[in-house]
Amino acid sequence: MNIDFEITIREMNTARERKRVVLFLNEQELELERDVEYTLAVFHKDEMIGTGSLKGKVLKSIAVKQNFQGSGVTNKIVSELINEAYYRGKRHLFVYTKPENRKFFEDLGFYAVVEVNDRVCLLENHKEGIHGFVRELKREKIKGKIIGSIVMNCNPFTLGHQYLIEKAAKECDGVHVFVLWEDQSSFPSDIRYELVKKGTKHLSNVRVHRGRDYVISGATFPSYFIQGEEAVVESQASLDVTIFKEYIAPALGINRRYVGEEPFCAVTNLYNKTMEKILPQVGIEVKVIPRKKSEGLEISASMVRKGLVEQGVESVRHLVPESTYNFLLSKKAKGIIEKLGKENRRH
Repeated sequence: MNIDFEITIREMNTARERKRVVLFLNEQELELERDVEYTLAVFHKDEMIGTGSLKGKVLKSIAVKQNFQGSGVTNKIVSELINEAYYRGKRHLFVYTKPENRKFFEDLGFYAVVEVNDRVCLLENHKEGIHGFVRELKREKIKGKIIGSIVMNCNPFTLGHQYLIEKAAKECDGVHVFVLWEDQSSFPSDIRYELVKKGTKHLSNVRVHRGRDYVISGATFPSYFIQGEEAVVESQASLDVTIFKEYIAPALGINRRYVGEEPFCAVTNLYNKTMEKILPQVGIEVKVIPRKKSEGLEISASMVRKGLVEQGVESVRHLVPESTYNFLLSKKAKGIIEKLGKENRRH
């Protein structure tokens, strides 16, 4: 059924407007995620009948009042969000939605990448998106019987990260390292990638890749339509690992995945357990490696960031490779460290 009544669309900018959107979504048993950059609402007269939001390349928090569903309002919301994304220079777009909504988005020109757990489906608006990514990966394939893989954020690259990669490089014929690519970290993605490249250049059997849009982290995975924190983590992990096993691992012949042990973080532990459950089913071994320690403490990127803010660059020299340390002394790093300090003071 097409729209046969007058509607208006408004951008929701103010705190009062956002609160109205939050209340509307709550009535639909959904949430407005805090990271959204743009939110619109659709009104019939003065009644809010639908809403949708945008964060980078991802369409989020789309909902329409039940008695207006099927009237074309959802199509209008998605079209407006796509236009706004294009205006912002984002042309490769993604939607995470419930599987029952998959056909609706396919009819609007989106293509399913994966669907997992009867909970979530990931779609993109480029037919060749994931397939183009796979073709690029195949050019970096390494010959060998044991091909390992590691996914890292490296915010920034530490001796702990380097130790895990070196261990994998010793045990495998080749290792593919994927750096998470969304800019949700203190150190921008291009800098994190270069730090990993420089910190592993002595390892001839290691290839470092930009994770792009297909190595997903909690920073981009939307949770507004999934109830319960554990269910959110399981869904995100399952989606990420399914993309890995169906697309990335076959492209590169990967049969082993390395992860660092995480004794303190329940979220990471659940993520690792999901990985250990799914990957062996397709012949991919998961190896959990104890973290490298310094002065009795596990080295972590958060430890490095804390040291940078509280004691300065020299205090973290024993926690990072020489290449990372040299970067931290540079002018480019100065701005990042200053921003870290401001964020720390705000919290």
